[in-house]
Amino acid sequence: MYLLGYDIGSSSVKASLVDAQSGRCVASAFYPKSEAAILAVKPGWAEQEPASWWENLKLATSDILASSSVCPNDIKAIGISYQMHGLVCVDKDMNPLRPSIIWCDSRAVPYGQKAFDEIGHEKCLSHLLNSPGNFTASKLAWVKENEPELYSKIYKIMLPGDYIAMKLTGEICTTISGLSEGMMWDFSEGRTAAMLLDYYGIDEALIPEIRPTFAEQGRVSASAAAELGLAEGIPVTYRAGDQPNNALSLNVFNPGEIASTAGTSGVVYGVLGEVNYDPKSRVNTFAHVNHTPDQTRLGVLLCINGTGILNSWMKRNVAPEGISYAEMNDLAATAPIGSAGVSILPFGNGAERMLENQEVGSSIHGVNFNIHSKAHLLRAAQEGIVFSFKYGVDIMEDMGMSVRKIHAGHANMFLSPIFRQTLSGVTGAVIELYDTDGSVGAAKGAGIGAGIYKDNNEAFATLEKLAVIEPQCQEQYAEAYELWKSRL
Repeated sequence: MYLLGYDIGSSSVKASLVDAQSGRCVASAFYPKSEAAILAVKPGWAEQEPASWWENLKLATSDILASSSVCPNDIKAIGISYQMHGLVCVDKDMNPLRPSIIWCDSRAVPYGQKAFDEIGHEKCLSHLLNSPGNFTASKLAWVKENEPELYSKIYKIMLPGDYIAMKLTGEICTTISGLSEGMMWDFSEGRTAAMLLDYYGIDEALIPEIRPTFAEQGRVSASAAAELGLAEGIPVTYRAGDQPNNALSLNVFNPGEIASTAGTSGVVYGVLGEVNYDPKSRVNTFAHVNHTPDQTRLGVLLCINGTGILNSWMKRNVAPEGISYAEMNDLAATAPIGSAGVSILPFGNGAERMLENQEVGSSIHGVNFNIHSKAHLLRAAQEGIVFSFKYGVDIMEDMGMSVRKIHAGHANMFLSPIFRQTLSGVTGAVIELYDTDGSVGAAKGAGIGAGIYKDNNEAFATLEKLAVIEPQCQEQYAEAYELWKSRL
């Protein structure tokens, strides 16, 4: 018995086939092999053709079926993870009317800001838990104003994952979690966000039918089965945006648990057990995968632009030439906790929302030419990245989250012992490192939705835990953090 997971990213589409009993991934593939094209007709625009996601999904499916030799009849459920905040508009024949306006397109920023100001900050935050911002509803408002003839032909709007589910099943539906990421769910009213839709003049009939995140959301149609080489009738039983799905992949479901990534940019995604928001709108808050009317589970998402990009800059410009990242970590470890008073602000990759959209840049503080060396600078860079994470965690704790545990993949900055130890020490949280990815998580999510697993603990019982880091030297890290914060 197997589970099939798809991860629809803006760079590629990945498919993974998971043995439901062992939890082992038996085959995976992604397409295209070079990064997928993003159409940028004007500065700040970013679009992709939905048909390209489907074509890449077909290629990835073909690969995993061929390499695994698994009989399609043995695949019992399908799960979907997808790039968040995108807009897909289809007509009554389910054909896209225009390219998808994807997550990194910024044309709707002024629409969201105007709505935020005119509806009122407190009202938006208390109902949507966010500013309308550059999210899906605001993107649709742009289409309505700038492409009125096309807008008049829209039958339904969808997120990228909804589109893929429609292609698989022939049914159009969405989830509360999906609507919340598009600013189309009202947490105060427990329904679609009529407040914002009415402001934009958007007909609520454009919103698809809502189904639970973990439930049957349609079955593979005869035509899709023929295109993909799958068996007709396989249920699609899970879908979620990539960040909630990353948290699911790391078995993060409960209040106080955090899923984190630290690549070029960094993400801290924590689960909150009560409806709340940051009054300064420095973080995003969405319905988590296990949020229901009877159980509040919100995903509080913090994105930090200046993360691993600082570490790579230090490697190119400060570290001895030819050194590896592992060797750079060893050199940094020769400096003490707190880097003997050196602090580095890592915010050199654009404005940071957690700093209220200020562009403070990256800077180095406290250098003494008679004391400090490359080792101190390299350590201070990693500590500065961690302290930016801690700054975000402080915001989450102010919202009522008690951070106890951080789950992360064993990749990127989490490969560094200094990074891991500093993060555990300064937050007081236990860090658990795992070997997983989004498409495998989507497959296991499908297993939960299909009832193959009774709950997330059973689904992720076989998740391979690679390391556990316990908090140490907390006073020293706290002192260094306070010094760093004073230099913001």
